[in-house]
Amino acid sequence: MACGSLLFMPGRGDAYEKYLEVLDHWHGQGWRVTAADWRGQAGSGRFGPDEVTGHISEFTEWTADLSAFWREWSAGRDGPKVLVGHSMGGHLALRAVAERLLDPAPDSVVLIAPMLDVRPEVVPPALKHTFAHFMSRLGDPRRPGWKWSEKPGELPEGRQALLTHDDERYADELWWRRERPELVMGPGSWGWVVASLASIRRLNSPGLLEAVDLPVFIVATRADRLVGSRAIHHAAARLPLARTLWFGPEAGHEILREADPVRQQALAGIDAFLEEVRTT
Repeated sequence: MACGSLLFMPGRGDAYEKYLEVLDHWHGQGWRVTAADWRGQAGSGRFGPDEVTGHISEFTEWTADLSAFWREWSAGRDGPKVLVGHSMGGHLALRAVAERLLDPAPDSVVLIAPMLDVRPEVVPPALKHTFAHFMSRLGDPRRPGWKWSEKPGELPEGRQALLTHDDERYADELWWRRERPELVMGPGSWGWVVASLASIRRLNSPGLLEAVDLPVFIVATRADRLVGSRAIHHAAARLPLARTLWFGPEAGHEILREADPVRQQALAGIDAFLEEVRTT
């Protein structure tokens, strides 16, 4: 019998198919598990000028989608309801909770390598935001914000090193991309860069995270080369009921798709947290 319900939201450029292994794990722990892709990602088309560039004008479009989906998804479900977000999905989950957009409120939130800043962190978000605005206005804001690969149509060299040390799990993502080409996604647009930095600054608003009154479990790595680990530390300190599990160079950005020693430790920490949620 299911002990509660869990909604998983993936990151930028992701598709839920990449996470079937971990979704099956949580199902085996007794949770009713659902995953959804963000509008404009995976198989839902693109807002950019081509088939691979990801674009959004405002992150509020996504938090509104999450709010509407959560309301419908929650209806009639017994037991605790947990929201889990990876990377950009973690950012959007935290923002929706902080702005009290989810009704009913989740019983808890799990954030995996949440995108609470983008690198380099030595550059303040306000300065990055100003620069992105400037670049966005130089042309079509839907155009790619960074180069995808030296070889058109191929993934960038070194991409795996940013994500995971596990060759088989990385190969699994490539298999899905071959089998379902509509899932393939490349860089974000300059509009996405502007929107992401605006949303990061919103989460930095004084008092916003301090008012989050539900348990939050954060799993992150200090070796993350995509999102800012310093910003995650800072956010965890601001959240009244936050707990953290940190990894070092043994973990890339996709902690739940890492080699077994890291992945199993991360899942053990999350499972212990979720067990507290369902027994409280």
